[in-house]
Amino acid sequence: DVQLQASGGGLVQVGGSLRLSCKISGFSFDDYAIGWFRQAPGKEREAVSCLSTSDVRTYYGDSVKGRFTISRDNAKNTVYLQMNSLEPEDTAVYYCAADRDLHLDNNWYRNTNNYNYWGQGTLVTVSS
Repeated sequence: DVQLQASGGGLVQVGGSLRLSCKISGFSFDDYAIGWFRQAPGKEREAVSCLSTSDVRTYYGDSVKGRFTISRDNAKNTVYLQMNSLEPEDTAVYYCAADRDLHLDNNWYRNTNNYNYWGQGTLVTVSS
């Protein structure tokens, strides 16, 4: 079975940092798109950052550019999201997701409908 295990969320003050991890099992890490998405109360789920496991392509949402960094460790089948300079607006449940990489444009990577495998979510709360 394909499983995605997200962890690393918590309570942090404004300006602080957190690193989320997404451990993936059940399929080969080759040639997959892995994404971090978030959903705040009353809002739609949105793409935060995505990457391809087979090339250097990455995507960042406008609100996190310059503050968040996505990375991967293929040997550990794990994708990370380093979040710096956190703001109250970053408060949300963060999900990691995966699916076969079709190597299309950023619009494909940030579309939640293109991912069939989802983790359980980890809550990030940024206090002011």
